[in-house]
Amino acid sequence: MDDISKAMQHINRSITGWNQREPMPFEEFLELLSANPTKVIRNVFQVFHDMIMSHIGERADEYPDDPESIHFASYDCYRLFVEYTDHPFFADRLFANRLVNLVTSWKRGTQQNKIYIFEGPPGSGKSTFLNNLLLKFEKYANTEEGLRFETVWRLDRQLLGNFVRHETAHFLDKLSKLIDEYEFDQNEIIEAKSALHGMDDFVEIPCPSHDNPILMIPKDFRRQFFDDLFKNDEVKWRLFTEKEYEWVFKSNPCTICSSLYQALLRKLKDPAQVLKMVYAHPYRFNRRLGEGISVFNPGDKPTKQTVFSNEMLQNRVNALLRDSNQVKYIFSQYTKTNNGIYALMDIKSHNTERLMELHNIISEGVHKVEDLEENVDSLFIALMNPEDKKNIEQFASFSDRIQYIKIPYVLDLNTEVEIYRNIFGKHIDESFLPRVLHNFARIIISTRLKITSEAMQEWIYEPDRYGMFCDENLQLLKMEIYTGHIPPWLSDEDRKKLTAKRRRKIIAESENEGEHGFSGRDAINIFNDFYSTYARKDKLINMSILCNYFTKVRPELGNSIPEGFTDSLQRLYNFTVLQEVKESLYYYNEEQISREIMNYLFAINFEPGRVETCKFTGDKLQISESFFEGIENRLLGMGTEPEKRLAFRRETQKEYAARTLTQEMMTEGKQINESTLFQALRERYIFNLKEKVLDPFLENANFRRAIKDYGKEEFKTYDKKIRDDVTFLMNNLGKKYRYNKHGAREVCVYVIDTDLAKRFARHTQDPFAQ
Repeated sequence: MDDISKAMQHINRSITGWNQREPMPFEEFLELLSANPTKVIRNVFQVFHDMIMSHIGERADEYPDDPESIHFASYDCYRLFVEYTDHPFFADRLFANRLVNLVTSWKRGTQQNKIYIFEGPPGSGKSTFLNNLLLKFEKYANTEEGLRFETVWRLDRQLLGNFVRHETAHFLDKLSKLIDEYEFDQNEIIEAKSALHGMDDFVEIPCPSHDNPILMIPKDFRRQFFDDLFKNDEVKWRLFTEKEYEWVFKSNPCTICSSLYQALLRKLKDPAQVLKMVYAHPYRFNRRLGEGISVFNPGDKPTKQTVFSNEMLQNRVNALLRDSNQVKYIFSQYTKTNNGIYALMDIKSHNTERLMELHNIISEGVHKVEDLEENVDSLFIALMNPEDKKNIEQFASFSDRIQYIKIPYVLDLNTEVEIYRNIFGKHIDESFLPRVLHNFARIIISTRLKITSEAMQEWIYEPDRYGMFCDENLQLLKMEIYTGHIPPWLSDEDRKKLTAKRRRKIIAESENEGEHGFSGRDAINIFNDFYSTYARKDKLINMSILCNYFTKVRPELGNSIPEGFTDSLQRLYNFTVLQEVKESLYYYNEEQISREIMNYLFAINFEPGRVETCKFTGDKLQISESFFEGIENRLLGMGTEPEKRLAFRRETQKEYAARTLTQEMMTEGKQINESTLFQALRERYIFNLKEKVLDPFLENANFRRAIKDYGKEEFKTYDKKIRDDVTFLMNNLGKKYRYNKHGAREVCVYVIDTDLAKRFARHTQDPFAQ
């Protein structure tokens, strides 16, 4: 019994709180309004925006100092579309930015008389997207954060002079006396007394259109009213000037509330007394009951009843006002979602008819109910397959009332991988060499992109220059741009040409991509077949297995992949793992590099043949051509011609004298190692060291064998230098690039056996080329 009591107490506590609030008087509502106006004064578009932004997180900008940034943010949509959902939806970076831009425009107040159609091919997850979005909106709207209020009228019987308490008591006394004179059924008498005693002091009339109580203030007086209510601060200035709050001063209450106000004003002659009968009640959303959210599927037949009323409530209003014509309590189905969401799942069958019915409503913002005009200020959302556009193309006047938002197949490779992890488990990463799983996603996405790209061709008109890193159609580069990443193999010239205008043009092309190729369902089936076939505990999936699957094992799939794409993907992978191995093997003495650069910057101010003590390091320098040549070879690369070295030296000395010494050091007080020139020379030095880091090991057979024996007993038989170098390499591959021991061994042997260092030597882009 104690457990039962405890469980019942928990239930009791769970249903208490704001959702059990009684309607609050208008003056109490005004106190809440003045304390937090931006929260209380919100329409459905503003609440929808707040819900979206409260559920997503914006990650740090990858390029915060880029002057050509287009604010193509990386939004974390996990809480919005994945967390606590039965069927997760994964929004890629492109769609997330599209959605945020849309709701931000709503927040600014640009939403007007439109239906927002999310268009995408079958298998793109449209229905999952909308269901999850409405689920989170319903939950948010029923919390303190998403709370909005609707109007409830409480018509005071005594104030209106209708059947007051002393009249009731007098009538009951007379009724009791009649019992002795006539033989009435006692049960009937008791029921009559109970009904009269239970009669409330007021008649409660909910606004079927869910109007905000502030709309009960006559429109002509609202500005003066709010001017008196609010202090002269920033919030008041925003309320009176920003388009976001324009609806507060322009919107009319529903016909029922308007007629109630006018009828009460005629009877009471006092607006303040009328407003005392206005109460504010939380606007509660319930999709299943169609309250605030209504969702229609194509197969849902239209209801035969188009006009609704409440006869009992109508009789009570008539009795109070003593006039049956003043207030007509009739309304349509659209009132249930007024200031809420009206959604259509796919524009076909009965939903095509529903969309056509919305034409006049969206155009004029009103709906005719018998002889009354009904306000409709809802958020209209629909889903559509591209082939269903023909259902509405015949209505040309409707076109300017529709805004399309594309939901294509995923075009962001990181999101595509997250889908696989969600469905098959995060452990799938353990079966792949690093980058191979993402390359599977790149192959899938390649089928969804258009072969030719005007924006990419305008940017890089000679794609052959990147033949070792990219495909001829530049799809691999475009995929990186779509993820917000700018690859390091781009030349400095092309990097500078990636202006904000050009970036926007590239991103804009995503609006017309992702409508063909492997659908989301196709990709899941393909990955399932691939993974179940090749995932092994003793062998990691590598690029050879991946390419072989699409070219030889499943050639019918390969027919959908752009010609030459897998070869280009293999070359990009080769370049990437080569850089990873170089970076992991490279070890430099930062102090020694700094000393050499400072000595060089001091020495270039003297002619060869001098002996000078460097004022930066205290080193005694024998300044000669061989001294300059040794450092310049590390700055410019081995074998640099003497003329180029001399030109570089003179240019460096000129920069040192004109800017480093006179401006940065003498004027700004910087140390030599804080100067721009020093940092530039340091980057050059390190770049050229890394490029040659593998050279000493490539011809050493023991080095390759030591890599294969790493982690085994045989590894202890190698000399200490090789053991230290291999251990250093393996540890770095694990720390920096998430390789396990087996994967690190495998990728190192691959880099050495395929001679990648020599194959890429003549193709490496020198970012410091003059």
